[in-house]
Amino acid sequence: MVNGDPRMEQLARIIILGIIQGLTEWLPISSTGHLKLAESILGLEAPILFDVTLHAGTIIVILVFFRSDIRKVLAALAQFDFRTEDGRLIPLIIVGTVPTAIIGLFLGDAIENTFRNLSAIAVAFIICGVILYIARTGKEEKDKITYMEAIAIGLAQGIAIIPGFSRSGITIATALTFGIKREKAFKFSFLLSVPAVIGALGLTIYTQHHELASAGLDWVEIIAGMTVAMVVGYFALKLLWRTLKQKKFHIFASYCWVLGAAVIALELGGF
Repeated sequence: MVNGDPRMEQLARIIILGIIQGLTEWLPISSTGHLKLAESILGLEAPILFDVTLHAGTIIVILVFFRSDIRKVLAALAQFDFRTEDGRLIPLIIVGTVPTAIIGLFLGDAIENTFRNLSAIAVAFIICGVILYIARTGKEEKDKITYMEAIAIGLAQGIAIIPGFSRSGITIATALTFGIKREKAFKFSFLLSVPAVIGALGLTIYTQHHELASAGLDWVEIIAGMTVAMVVGYFALKLLWRTLKQKKFHIFASYCWVLGAAVIALELGGF
């Protein structure tokens, strides 16, 4: 960190967290898990307002990357057209959002309290790696997603509030395991995330608005954190898509296993 100037130290901390968040938000390796590790091992702490701006940045990246798909879905919605390929996504997204919302609203606090220690997060990383690896068994024969599959993918998205579980990772892995083609799995995973991210952003502002007012961040720090997370996140999302197209999605499983095992080793060693 920068010595002597608290504001520069705060800005450096924000930039580091922005890089971590930008990389891990889209790659299937759990952004929440990495931020928890950064807070514990590196002594970095993510301010509440930073979390809010990150959610806002997440929405912007999705809107930019999937702008064509989102425009088509919104056009279908405006015409009440649910028969075209884009129109059929609307009810699927709604159905998939329901289990995510239920898990977040009713189990969010319990999960937060359960996964406070690093050992629990490490186990979650390892399990996430198993899920990513199993995804390679999918046959990728389906062009369409059924309502039951949308519900299952929505459940996976809800479970991903556990630190160490990647939202993009387990939603895409679930779709691939069902035999859904990779481009469909990729698009549906991120379109499904839009209501979830907006909901999480709104809930954070509603429940923690008092803390936001006293977060102690100025506009330079807020804009710096959001910009870094957005830029890094955009290229991380492109990397994820390239990896998925090359049928190398499962390589992230090894990373999750190594990281989880390393954290457990550090914990057992008393570090």
